[in-house]
Amino acid sequence: MSKADHLAAYAEGWTTGNSDKILSALSDSYVLDDPNHGRVAKGDMAAYLDGMKATVEELRGGKAEAHFLSLTEVLTAEADGELTAWCWWTAPGTGIAGSGLIKVADDGVVSERLTYYTALSA
Repeated sequence: MSKADHLAAYAEGWTTGNSDKILSALSDSYVLDDPNHGRVAKGDMAAYLDGMKATVEELRGGKAEAHFLSLTEVLTAEADGELTAWCWWTAPGTGIAGSGLIKVADDGVVSERLTYYTALSA
């Protein structure tokens, strides 16, 4: 698979909430950095996604949505053998939104750093 193929599979996994699809796109050295959860290695990704899905479903109050996550405004650049992608993500039917900075190498997605869009408390 090309870097772009790895990125496309990773994105599809997130939009559908499919951990197998996400895992198929990951490098063995993959790390997700979520400020609300901490660092998540490839081996812990399925459990992390299950927890996130439970949170999203609870916030949706049982209302069905077409996508687990929606990804928009995806920008990519390739330099020094690495593909970098930035995207805006939302969990439809909830107030959860943020951005992701994704790094992809020849062997798959190496990392993602998440941010959450939220108002600062006073």
